[in-house]
Amino acid sequence: MSLTGTPFFLTTIALVVVALVLPLTLWSRTRGPRLVRLVVRLCMLLFAQATALAMVFVIVNNSNGLFDTWDDLLGTGDHVRAAVDLGPDGTGGKNADAEPKVVQKFTPASDKRMGPGVQETRLKGRISGVEGEVYVWLPPQYDDPAYKDRKFPVVEVLPGFPGSAKAWFGTLEVNTQLKPMMEKGEVAPFIVVAPRTTLLGDVDTGCANIPGKVNADTWLSVDVRKMVTDTFRAEEKADGWAVAGYSAGAHCAAKLAVSHPDRYRAGVSLSGYNDPVGEPASLTAKTPELRREHNPLTILEHAKTPPRTALFVSGAEGDGYQGGLALKQAAKPPTTVQVQMIPAGAGGHGTAVWKRQVPDVFRWLTRQVRG
Repeated sequence: MSLTGTPFFLTTIALVVVALVLPLTLWSRTRGPRLVRLVVRLCMLLFAQATALAMVFVIVNNSNGLFDTWDDLLGTGDHVRAAVDLGPDGTGGKNADAEPKVVQKFTPASDKRMGPGVQETRLKGRISGVEGEVYVWLPPQYDDPAYKDRKFPVVEVLPGFPGSAKAWFGTLEVNTQLKPMMEKGEVAPFIVVAPRTTLLGDVDTGCANIPGKVNADTWLSVDVRKMVTDTFRAEEKADGWAVAGYSAGAHCAAKLAVSHPDRYRAGVSLSGYNDPVGEPASLTAKTPELRREHNPLTILEHAKTPPRTALFVSGAEGDGYQGGLALKQAAKPPTTVQVQMIPAGAGGHGTAVWKRQVPDVFRWLTRQVRG
């Protein structure tokens, strides 16, 4: 039974009802020695608490897009086939653009909570050694005959950790919010791509390449990118690509954008952080060397050539805002950083805040990304 499916949710509701009915009907009818009666009644109370907690967990999980599968929840999922050393640029010396074109087969997304128009596929990364699902939503102009020769800009969207690749569609409703805006010409007609980022069970990869562990950076910035340009009428140059994320995904988005200006023109960080020590479950927080190597602030400060990258960073006091100011101070032309403060009491570190930011984020991306 699917963790996020309706049958499991209805099962938890039914169990809660049973747990409430049991003590109401059997409490005074319990027979036997005093100790036995106490044990039976205690079990009924514990059963009631357990079922209530299970139902609340399912509601919270489905609302916030935390865990997709039982493997994700139990930390037993592994989407890494191989993790060879791919070198500083994460390509292993291969030119992804020169690889043969492979059109990936997509089907309508099975989870209807993601809204209309979302497609899904399971991709085997040719360079990264990662395998996982990827969700894609095409703008309303994509099938318009007037746009048949048009290539569209792309935004790769990343969730937090734990987090589901479905969350940007299901919880933040990015496609539902953007469709009318695109039809009115308020924002550019972006292709929105949401790849799996939970690759190693209960470990946050930090969207990094760590030989012997995972090549998450290459999965996101090379394999997924190549699949999209092979399969859809998508812009191939960096000027037509952006990456956006919230929480741990925000850290990833900033890091990928400043690390790969040859792949992304812009990055959006919503309530993120610079130093990965802010995410204890992250692989990149394990050693000082990894922390420095995967800190977007350090990358900017030590870049021999400032990256041609635009960053949009938002957050509350102590939750992304100071990190954004540090990035802005370190940035040198042509790097640009726009920092937006989220007022205290606006909703805290949660999907309700990030959902409200979607229109402003895509208006900003329309000014930064060409296509």
